[in-house]
Amino acid sequence: MTINILFAAKSERWATYEAPLSRALSQAGLEFELRPDFPPAEVDYIIYAPNSSLQDFRPYTRLKAVLNLWAGVEDVVQNETLKVPLTRMVDHGLTQGMVEWVTGHVLRHHLGMDAHILGQDGQWRTAVPPLAEDRPVTILGMGALGQACAAALTGLGFPVSGWSRSAKTVPQVATYHGYDGLQTALSTAQILVLLLPDTPVTTDILNADTLAELPRGAIVINPGRGPLIDDNALIAALDSGQLAHATLDVFRVEPLPADHPFWAHPKITVTPHIASATREGTASQTIAENIRRGEAGEPFLHVVDRALGY
Repeated sequence: MTINILFAAKSERWATYEAPLSRALSQAGLEFELRPDFPPAEVDYIIYAPNSSLQDFRPYTRLKAVLNLWAGVEDVVQNETLKVPLTRMVDHGLTQGMVEWVTGHVLRHHLGMDAHILGQDGQWRTAVPPLAEDRPVTILGMGALGQACAAALTGLGFPVSGWSRSAKTVPQVATYHGYDGLQTALSTAQILVLLLPDTPVTTDILNADTLAELPRGAIVINPGRGPLIDDNALIAALDSGQLAHATLDVFRVEPLPADHPFWAHPKITVTPHIASATREGTASQTIAENIRRGEAGEPFLHVVDRALGY
């Protein structure tokens, strides 16, 4: 029987996804029809972006699963019309992209590269950075992305601590959980990387109180979600010297408004939500595998826990 798959995302994305999705679905041995429009009652699976115009899932009466194209599901997880399994995107391209971005910015701040890249003013700066083994890094969020980044950084010699909402064991990483564990994880973080999901529990997890737990002169790197940080508390910590710098890839409002104070702050680096992105080729393979699993009666990969929000 032919599987009907609806592609529900911005229209310009269909042009980039049609070929790799069709190829991946064929390679998975599936008989399918893939289109950006179907009568709702005929749809078996929806490949979905939360900024799609599709927000009411009730007409999709034979729907088996919604396969999110993004890692973040905060804009769909609370949709009360969605009753079938929802999966989030975890794939090699997205993970590798995040590892490369995080590693690059950790090394940038660890080595003090800005002083030489931006300071071409005739001064002979001879300060030598410590070795990686003397620069503790903490990662908030020990999911797939956090663990992959931790593995890369430990491989370079950084002592890495990790914090997550629930207890986890990660090789070569000192892991903590709960409020007391958060204080401990922050207390040694000369460089702090935020990779938590956006949930009611994690909103403003970095605030005036938690920023004060960091060693003075710490660096904050946020490629996770904008609402993880209290913006005003961050600016105050930078102005006071509690933080030396913040590199931010995600924001409460995107694109970041041109008049936002982050743009002009000398201790803030803004990057335009490019730390990691869903890449059509690898994402298509993940989606095809999940549809194959659904048709074979096997468990879906990366199913979202609606109670936790990720």
